[in-house]
Amino acid sequence: MTKIFSTANNENIKKIIDEDSKKITIFSTSLAPQVLWHYSKSTVAWNFVFCSWQIWIDPDTEELVTWWIEEETRQACRNIRAVLAEHLLWLRNVVKTTIFVSDIKNIDVINTLYKDYFVLKPARTLVEVKSLPKWALIEIEAVAMIK
Repeated sequence: MTKIFSTANNENIKKIIDEDSKKITIFSTSLAPQVLWHYSKSTVAWNFVFCSWQIWIDPDTEELVTWWIEEETRQACRNIRAVLAEHLLWLRNVVKTTIFVSDIKNIDVINTLYKDYFVLKPARTLVEVKSLPKWALIEIEAVAMIK
């Protein structure tokens, strides 16, 4: 049987423990935008933090930032950084990112900004898709390692 409970220090954090005593921790933070549908902002399993996709929503206003690829890329990276901060991790802990873009022609701009945030060059997949939630131009998800 799965048990769900809130920790004493942070009511936004829920821990789920399965019957085999293997821990999976589901996190939510006010430092990143609220989730749009049925998923968590991040999940810890084994020694990894799996960050759900982040787009260009400002966590303070829950408003869309702009429709400029430069600012959307920066905001998505800032949102990933905020999710990781809840785990006391940094962008340098990221070992893999997946980037979805609505226009592959933006790759040079994305690469220029991406390297400012992910300086240790984690493994990366970048794919062009037909459309993204909220008409975003870019969406980034990340996997970070807990040391």
